[in-house]
Amino acid sequence: MDYVTYHRVSTTKQGVSGLGLESQQQVVSGYLNANGGKLIAEFTEVMSGKKNDRPQLEKALRECRLTGATLLIAKLDRLSRNRSFLMTLQDSKMKFVCVDMPEATHFTIGMMACMADYESQLISERTIAALKVAKARGVKLGNPRLDEVRNTDTAKATAAKTKQAEQHNADVRETIDEMVGAMPVGQRDCVSLRTLASLLNDAGYTTARGKAWGATSVSRVLAA
Repeated sequence: MDYVTYHRVSTTKQGVSGLGLESQQQVVSGYLNANGGKLIAEFTEVMSGKKNDRPQLEKALRECRLTGATLLIAKLDRLSRNRSFLMTLQDSKMKFVCVDMPEATHFTIGMMACMADYESQLISERTIAALKVAKARGVKLGNPRLDEVRNTDTAKATAAKTKQAEQHNADVRETIDEMVGAMPVGQRDCVSLRTLASLLNDAGYTTARGKAWGATSVSRVLAA
């Protein structure tokens, strides 16, 4: 399994001295040694956990989205103390592991949401039971125009797929900008689409459809 690690310390002093940072790295290293896996990227941030706008965390999440890697954190509070952020992470289905709280995966972090779903299910079951009683009394149930509307509304599913593809392509564009920015100044203006495709493929990234990159697919992403 591939892992991307994220470490965070709250103050510049901690970042420079390594206080807190070294302990996080040791905890993560111990987890990898005990459970196996490949560390493909590591990101470190010096910023308060109360702030949601954290560039290094965004890069770590982007790397996970593009590679399918699991986000690995020493402690849950290093990720965020904001419940809405954690719920958003849970909704994204991104895999992550907190070494100090291994049960806090993307399956369990949304426990409260699951309880709400359970209550919704109970309401549905009560509604179905009530409809059965009404039908037994001779009440005509159902939508008389059902044949007209059945299987015609696919807009929601299409919109979700479009949004996911747009996010993927936005991640790729940011990655390309970083790749080009890391090149010598004289090469930045003449890098070819084929070269960019090779760099993306070598990094293990795929297109939104899971295919290998080519000059044409890179051109489409950059033009979007």
